[in-house]
Amino acid sequence: MTELVIVALVVFAFAMISRKLALSPVTAPMVFTAAGILLGIVGAQWFELDLEGEVVSILVEATLVLVLFTDAVRIDLRALRKQVLLPLRLLGIGLPLTIVLGAVAALALFGELSLIEAALIAAILAPTDAALGQAVVSDKRLPVRIRQALNVESGLNDGIMVPVVTVFLAIAAAETGAAGSDSWGVFAAQQIGFGVLFGGVVGVLGGWLLSRASRAGWVDGIYRQLATIAIAVAAFASAGVVGGNGFIAAFVAGLAFSAIAREECQDVQDFTEDEGELLSSITFLVFGAVLAAPILTSLTWQIALYVVLSLTVVRMLPVLIALAWSRTRFETRLFIGWFGPRGLASILFALLVFDELSGSVADTVFSVAVWTILVSVFAHGATASPWTARLAHRLSSAPASAPELKHVQEMPARRRF
Repeated sequence: MTELVIVALVVFAFAMISRKLALSPVTAPMVFTAAGILLGIVGAQWFELDLEGEVVSILVEATLVLVLFTDAVRIDLRALRKQVLLPLRLLGIGLPLTIVLGAVAALALFGELSLIEAALIAAILAPTDAALGQAVVSDKRLPVRIRQALNVESGLNDGIMVPVVTVFLAIAAAETGAAGSDSWGVFAAQQIGFGVLFGGVVGVLGGWLLSRASRAGWVDGIYRQLATIAIAVAAFASAGVVGGNGFIAAFVAGLAFSAIAREECQDVQDFTEDEGELLSSITFLVFGAVLAAPILTSLTWQIALYVVLSLTVVRMLPVLIALAWSRTRFETRLFIGWFGPRGLASILFALLVFDELSGSVADTVFSVAVWTILVSVFAHGATASPWTARLAHRLSSAPASAPELKHVQEMPARRRF
């Protein structure tokens, strides 16, 4: 119960100054991560959660299921088809190139890693988390097209990367002897296949039933919102029962639900804003205390260099290439390339590596991932507001024909927290 008291006190303390901090470069993830690190260093006797315990896994898994489902729900695929150019470039060109460059950098710096293990590091750190830079996607001074590109990219790339990480992790486990070399293919196929199947079925069926019941006037008040969360949980759990990946299922269920029951999606956003914010904040507190604090003394020059490369060249060069023929300004492309913070999805992937792999390889992959996420929380959080203001000012004098000012339909974004 001591841990619960500490979490409650930290959340309450932040709430007392949250409006003041909303006007500053200090973000909630920065505060909760710093508080977690402090607890991990000087208050470990009071905050005794550990990586082997179920509490940490359950918290991160619940948070990611909620984030994957709601991120998929808020992306209107029908509207996206009319404004797909920038997000498609970021996801179709930038994301694969990020994995390739990240793997090359890992191979160059960590000689003990195989190609698959290097690719695993790159895949863990490829998905972005716009919640860490909500000053960007929620700042109305920025053109909608820029905010929308980052919003859609972060909403889809974490779900896209779940099967990629699943496959790389299965192969890496087979190579290290943690799993049978003849079973990784079957395992990966089951994880992805059943995840997609059950996610699609649950999302379509749940969305259709809820939509019809709502039109008939059978569903009342809060239960419309509870029903949508039940769909996410049902997709996650049902896929897990048959050996599928529950995170893939939650993401696919969100996409299917959004396509079938678009009129119900606003209720999902309204209901999950507060719940998602709370879970995310607690996750970053636990991340600081349980994942980050224990490795603060294990930083090597190789890890430090990889962190810098991962947050700059590995992310920004693919984005520059992806947007090379978009006619956007060079600073706009640099801006989009920089704001690719690593967050909740990468935290879960790091925990999966800790659970599935062993030995020095697991330690290297885990340490690199945690250090990159840690630096990203503070670097991206601190630079979001200043650079957003700078770019918005520059674009305010741009001609109406500028590609950045092209009109697009704005989709919901995660609220800044």
